[in-house]
Amino acid sequence: MTLVFLSAAFAQSAKPTPTMVAGKARQPMPVATGANLYCAGYIQSSAMSTANQIIGGQDEADQFNYSQNDFMYINMGQNKGVNVGDTFAVVRPRAAVKSKWSKKTDLGYYVQEVGALEVVKVKSEVSAVRVKYSCDSFLLGDLVQLMEKRTSPLYERRPKMDIFGDPSGKAMGRILMARDGAESLARDFIAYVDLGADDNVKVGDHLTVFRPLEKGNLTLNPDRESVSARDYGFESEVYKGGRFSNQATRKSGDKADKQEVRTRDIRNERPAGMRKVVGEAVVLNVKERTATVVITRTAQEIHTGDWVEIQ
Repeated sequence: MTLVFLSAAFAQSAKPTPTMVAGKARQPMPVATGANLYCAGYIQSSAMSTANQIIGGQDEADQFNYSQNDFMYINMGQNKGVNVGDTFAVVRPRAAVKSKWSKKTDLGYYVQEVGALEVVKVKSEVSAVRVKYSCDSFLLGDLVQLMEKRTSPLYERRPKMDIFGDPSGKAMGRILMARDGAESLARDFIAYVDLGADDNVKVGDHLTVFRPLEKGNLTLNPDRESVSARDYGFESEVYKGGRFSNQATRKSGDKADKQEVRTRDIRNERPAGMRKVVGEAVVLNVKERTATVVITRTAQEIHTGDWVEIQ
């Protein structure tokens, strides 16, 4: 029998070396997907073609509304160069947008984006289509438009939101309205602002959402105190009133012998432009005078009428 002796150096080198396997780097996520990307809607001022529309439904004898995977017909066929597999957007123009918050007189009209259709059979003047995805019920008469490919801006690593942040000095506007008529907005809500191509706004721009410091109260406090002071009476919780009541009016002066202290007067004496930052938004779509945005961060609820500023 032969004995084999291993040197200490060889034995050490023969030990397996631990290896660290790094996982895939986390990919940046889009700020909007699905309905928020393709059904956000927009406000535009240019004219829209009304030539192409939905003209029928495969089961229209039994139903009025149509949704995903239902079959319908459009007035586009071989005569308009349609091919099987083509995808079209479905939109529904609503009405002109007028807002007391905007200084722009002609904002345009609101266009609701309903979803998309995919062509399954082409005939001479019509095509059969399948509802590829729906964000609302499809109706006969809804307009068919070319499908624009959209790319969502990506979430970026950003500093913590500064609720005391100063103005950037860039273009400012207002939140005119929100999708589905919402008036109190939170993260991922879609809104429309009166900043557009005429303000050099671009897809992916970040907006600060803010309001003047005293504005936006859900419950407005009275400007004066609720109980007037009296020269006589009992200063107690039972009888209320009196100069020492915690609800009595306040007096100014170093000896409390001057005029009444009022909230409105104090606000008028402080520097102009004090504001409260309530959130952030990212631009998804830009039209002539407006833009569609998605709310990405909030410090509290956001209201229609709040101000926005390009960061």
